[in-house]
Amino acid sequence: MLQTRDLTKVYNETVMAVNALNLTVNDGEIYVVLGANGAGKSTTISMLLNFIEPTSGTALIGDIEIPKFPLEAKRHLAYVSENVELYRNFTARQNLAFFAKLGGRKKVSNADLDATLGRVGLPEAAFTRRVKTFSKGMRQRLGIAIAMMKNAQAVLLDEPTSGLDPKGGADFLNLLRDLREEGKAIFMSTHDIFRAKEIADKIGILVAGNLERELTREDIAQENLEALYLRYVAGYEPAEEDSE
Repeated sequence: MLQTRDLTKVYNETVMAVNALNLTVNDGEIYVVLGANGAGKSTTISMLLNFIEPTSGTALIGDIEIPKFPLEAKRHLAYVSENVELYRNFTARQNLAFFAKLGGRKKVSNADLDATLGRVGLPEAAFTRRVKTFSKGMRQRLGIAIAMMKNAQAVLLDEPTSGLDPKGGADFLNLLRDLREEGKAIFMSTHDIFRAKEIADKIGILVAGNLERELTREDIAQENLEALYLRYVAGYEPAEEDSE
């Protein structure tokens, strides 16, 4: 389980990036946080990964307090960014092997590596290709493979479907469903309402660092998410016919 407790980040003592954020991502659950650019989505993920320290409040992975025990916490966290950072001159297999060892997997066979690469949908011919030849969708698949190989308790994703074509986006969501079935706690930031609606068990709407609304799967099915998002994020009240 991934949890924040009054998690807060203030820059330069005046700019409120995240304000007393309280949310919980249970094991086997996908939590999607929606928000415009600057809403605090990436700042939240950066605090969960201990890339930046919170001004106040805290976050936990299981019973481990992330700001106090960052190295221990990172053993249980995997991260996939909008632009997955990989070694461009390494092959897919070499990248996966490197990051597996970095994550604590000391003995991993080529068969294990190839099985994971195949599972995320990379063609066998790509296993030994240099990553600099990969499309963005292929790099995202490799990022998920790295997360799978680490076997972390929670997976954090920052705008992972940005720039993917419809098929690439759909394939990526299927990978997330697989991780959910494995019992992972998945926390994803996006401004893509339609993919959020398709994949999320919970949705949080973040506005200027504040969690303005949290929706369950039942809420998501019943609400007009597009109208709700516009109301909170843009202050736009749809005409009556728009909300039908």
